[in-house]
Amino acid sequence: MNKLAELKKHLAGLKAKGLKLVEKAESEDRDFSEVESDEYAQIEQDIETAKADITREEQMRDRRRKLEGVAAPYGHNAVNEENPALTGGFKDIGEFAVAVHSAVNAGRVGGNIDSRLVASTPEGSHMGGTSDGEGYLLPTQMRDSVWEVVAGFDEFGPLIDEEPTSKREVKLLADETTPWGTSGIQAHWRTESGKMDPSKLAGQDRNVPLHELYTFALATEELLEDAPRLNNRLSTKAGQAIAFRKNEAVASGTGVGQPLGWMKSKALITIGKEDGQPANTLHAKNVVNMFSRLARIPGDKPFWLINQDVLPELMFMTIGDKAIWVPPNGLSDAPGGFLLGLPIRFSEFAETLGTKGDVQLISPKGYYGARRSSGVKFATSIHLYFDYNIQAFRWVFRYGGQPHLSAPIKPKNGQNTRSHFVTLGARN
Repeated sequence: MNKLAELKKHLAGLKAKGLKLVEKAESEDRDFSEVESDEYAQIEQDIETAKADITREEQMRDRRRKLEGVAAPYGHNAVNEENPALTGGFKDIGEFAVAVHSAVNAGRVGGNIDSRLVASTPEGSHMGGTSDGEGYLLPTQMRDSVWEVVAGFDEFGPLIDEEPTSKREVKLLADETTPWGTSGIQAHWRTESGKMDPSKLAGQDRNVPLHELYTFALATEELLEDAPRLNNRLSTKAGQAIAFRKNEAVASGTGVGQPLGWMKSKALITIGKEDGQPANTLHAKNVVNMFSRLARIPGDKPFWLINQDVLPELMFMTIGDKAIWVPPNGLSDAPGGFLLGLPIRFSEFAETLGTKGDVQLISPKGYYGARRSSGVKFATSIHLYFDYNIQAFRWVFRYGGQPHLSAPIKPKNGQNTRSHFVTLGARN
């Protein structure tokens, strides 16, 4: 890992440490203790120091690039990065894409190919001509940078039970037994000198395929001549698009050619509206009924996933004359806060007001996700749009997932089943 990456990782660690202190105080509904206040103050100071170190390192890199990255004759480009093993000698993905664009044209009409492409691309990983597999392997650090963008917009990935894999399909050992059930690992009281009754693990193998998610982006000749703009379009926009579709599938994927989302799974519990409840409304009893059906995983952090269209109903929801929800520090602050002790997350992955799924109660560790450890793959092809001077860039990402439960579970006492995923039914 290079110095800049190490500095950014250190900064992220400091922020996570500070956030942990804040969340602990919030969950216990109290201010910082004296020790915590001192610790938080030190973290703030360390964060400012880390930011200054990052700025200084970025400035030094820019100076180096200005001196070493002077354009050389075509086909003999100077190395713009001090670690070519990771970057292939390119400053960023925009510069890389411009070089690939020129190389594809060179394969068609003649000309030189950037020597950095030839040096950094393993034999057999790119092709010329008009084959559909035409493309160049994206350097390691650039693949990682796109994955960082995906992770930055990943709403559910850090919360669910997600793990990397090098395979296109993983085996998930599903164990849906409960401590009070009649199968799986059991505990028993033993009488003096009595024999022990054995129990054994119960589970079933499930196949979780990793489905292919892609973006197919077109870039005009004008944009291809502007590497800085192209860099933003390719890395940021592609990362955002991939993250959005991935999270959409985790919440509501059909399971056909994509992950199975909790909203489409048989593990979902749907709470019906109250008798006589008007359309497009939210009642206090709706959320209380939902809360009563939630199955929690020890150590998990459940949350409410709510569409922002629900906010007006949420703001004026009462029990008697008492509001049951207000944002932190009253109405002067932006909405957020807690409902029945659990945090609210306003999200585009909840449906609009009155539609099934506009209010969801989620225990995220109840969802299993598997992502391809190689991250995002990149390729480019010009021949499909050659007559229009348009280049097509493709990003490919593999991901699979499904809820751990195949159906709601029965409690030890009571008739109502429970699940890690509960939603409010339609009221329209």
